[in-house]
Amino acid sequence: LTHALSPPADFRGLSSSDSSSPPMPPRDEASTQPASATLTLPDGRVLQLPVLVDSANALFLDVRKMYNEHQVCTFDPGFNSTASCASSITYIDGDAGRLLYRGYPIEQIAKNGDMMDVWHLLLRGWLPTKTERDQFKQDARKHRMVHSNVIKFYSGFNHDAHPMAIMVSVVGALSAFYDKEHGVEYSDPSQRDLAGLRVVGKMTTLAAMAYKTAIGQPIVYPRDDLNLAENFMYMLFALPTRKYELDPVACRCLEVILMLHADHEQNASTSTVRIAGSSKANPFACVAAGIASLWGPAHGGANEAVLLMLSEIGTVENIPAFVARAKDRTDDFRLMGFGHRLYKTMDPRAVLMRDMCHQLLKHLNLNDPLLELAMELEKIATSDEYFTSRKLYPNVDFYSGICFRALGIPQNMFTVVFAVARSVGWISQWCEMAGEVPARISRPRQMYVGEGEREFVPVGRRDVGDDDYRDGIGYDNGDTYNTGDDTAETIEDTGDAIPHYSAVESLGKRLLDVHVVMPLS
Repeated sequence: LTHALSPPADFRGLSSSDSSSPPMPPRDEASTQPASATLTLPDGRVLQLPVLVDSANALFLDVRKMYNEHQVCTFDPGFNSTASCASSITYIDGDAGRLLYRGYPIEQIAKNGDMMDVWHLLLRGWLPTKTERDQFKQDARKHRMVHSNVIKFYSGFNHDAHPMAIMVSVVGALSAFYDKEHGVEYSDPSQRDLAGLRVVGKMTTLAAMAYKTAIGQPIVYPRDDLNLAENFMYMLFALPTRKYELDPVACRCLEVILMLHADHEQNASTSTVRIAGSSKANPFACVAAGIASLWGPAHGGANEAVLLMLSEIGTVENIPAFVARAKDRTDDFRLMGFGHRLYKTMDPRAVLMRDMCHQLLKHLNLNDPLLELAMELEKIATSDEYFTSRKLYPNVDFYSGICFRALGIPQNMFTVVFAVARSVGWISQWCEMAGEVPARISRPRQMYVGEGEREFVPVGRRDVGDDDYRDGIGYDNGDTYNTGDDTAETIEDTGDAIPHYSAVESLGKRLLDVHVVMPLS
């Protein structure tokens, strides 16, 4: 398992050493030797846990057998210190501000590649040759159309339905059209790859249809002569009554946004897709689960929150007052779109989005007070020592929200565009998960902090004035209770009192010291 994430010897394309970015940390050959950590429990037991090393020299304690062999679990809500899987798709170095797709820096991909490169790279594992790329493009564009019966689903939604609600429904509904009878079999690599073409190919079509439905316009069908971003723009904004001219700068901006959001390690929605897939659910159902997770404001709604914040600030003159509020710990106001949970320096995607954002605004020459406000806020915040010292730089959500507004994409579609981009990563992660041997269903443990075992109380004995039964206290001999049929009975002395089980002790009282000794480097 040590170095399990290394690319194969015949890995095609440039290596990280060909990059202008700092190379991956060199692998220490000594770390490939068997190593273990010593875990000392409060009861005196000493456990030896294998230590795994990944391609970036990060250490992982292997606790997979710890419960079965020792009846001990780890406690890590949110999985902040737990690797739920081994993956070779995306790597994030938050301290250095680096994001790699299959080893390639995102800066190089966004500058020199396109969505077809990203799609093939994440799904199949390598940058395609020209011949492979041409064939992949041809195969991918065959899957943009959806069954005519799927379109009927859209007529069932209210005119003001949120596009994300529509997306969850129609993407999940595709499970009825693509099942084992139509080429979805986990054990077949070619069918997994086909699922990767279908999901991403249809996602832009479904998203554009959701938008058109939400605004009451007729659906626009895809065009095979356009690339992914161009086709998406066309289906979003074209009308049957007039010719639609695509703006190449606007299309390239949208494409960069899609590329930057294609994958981001094991975030909430990606983990949701993998967990759903671990039960061998239909891939469209798994992606629908990912969309539902992404819909949450704590995950995919950050760029929408940026626009809401700018609307609250109102004018450039109000910026100093709101910046002061953001510095005030007693004030609930926060500058949205600044800082990132993973990156301790500037998000590398934000650097790319900033340049693209400025280029787009200059090209469109828009007279939008909200966009002017955003640029002024960026200037003030990036020059303020309070924010720079805390590494609170504008993140990718700040700039993507501004770009979306400049492109004419409404706020309720921001997360939908995010879902279109992330569908590439979701289905790539699904394919990787589905090909794992042995297959293992996700089944997390829990730390139980509820009541201990207690006596069930019949409904007729729950009519007392107090809530003793809710605490498992029961009744004393001689007490009367209502049986529920308007008759009263008395508890007789049988010699055995109704048992009372106290609740499990509070979590804080049960935390014990556990010592872990890691092997010397």
